[in-house]
Amino acid sequence: MKDKVCIVTGSNSGIGKETALALAEMGSKVVMVVRNKERGENARSEIIQQSGNDSVDLMICDMCSMDSIRRFALEFMNRYDRLDVLVNNAGAVFNKRQVTAEGFEMTFAVNYLAPFLLTHELLPLLKKTASSRVINLSSGLHKSAKLDLDDLQSESSYKSMNVYRNTKLMVVMHTYELAHRLKDTGVAVNVVLPGFVATNLGRNTGSMMSRIMFGMMKPFQLSAKEGAETPVYVAASPDVEGVTGKCFAKKEIVETSETSYDTELQKQLWDVTTHLLGL
Repeated sequence: MKDKVCIVTGSNSGIGKETALALAEMGSKVVMVVRNKERGENARSEIIQQSGNDSVDLMICDMCSMDSIRRFALEFMNRYDRLDVLVNNAGAVFNKRQVTAEGFEMTFAVNYLAPFLLTHELLPLLKKTASSRVINLSSGLHKSAKLDLDDLQSESSYKSMNVYRNTKLMVVMHTYELAHRLKDTGVAVNVVLPGFVATNLGRNTGSMMSRIMFGMMKPFQLSAKEGAETPVYVAASPDVEGVTGKCFAKKEIVETSETSYDTELQKQLWDVTTHLLGL
């Protein structure tokens, strides 16, 4: 991994930060992509200090904004001539339905549209870099999700964790469809279920009850470092060389939900998404 260029989104805390740290410790050039500059700078300083690697860059991007993602991708490609690893880690859940300035439901935008668009925008560089890898983080909760192509943005009803589950199913399906489309390009695309990890996920819920519940669950959760083990493995291990279109948990290939393997539904979701994003 020495001198390989790795992007980790949402890397100022939690799994993202631990993933960035582990890759920095391997000698990679790590690009932390965060929304908040101050928190990002603090995390970057800690990672440099702990890893002894000065090649840790910080770039600002708001994953709620498709415009911000496009600007970031352009800036990144102007700054770097290769991209070995893209870890789409950033995620959120919101207690009440909120809509972005571009008209997208917030959880849908951050958890699904953002990694879809970011990967799309960076594909020229990923294809140019030999044996590059894309790692999308999902959740075991995707198994209880239901995909409604006519209501992807939860306009008919909004229950925060149901919406979260649905976006994580979309991430799995996008991973499989993208891996199929990138067959023979040298770009590997895989999805990771990190497990039940103590992160800042519930911070955006806006609900005191939700925050209390997230807090009560923390003693039963994995640490962020433990949660980062599989994303790091899929990003860096020679054992994963050439493996694409798979899901990993605890460093092993695992099965995902029956719905996630529906190739017709994958294509339909792809078509709807590209239309929404104007691709």
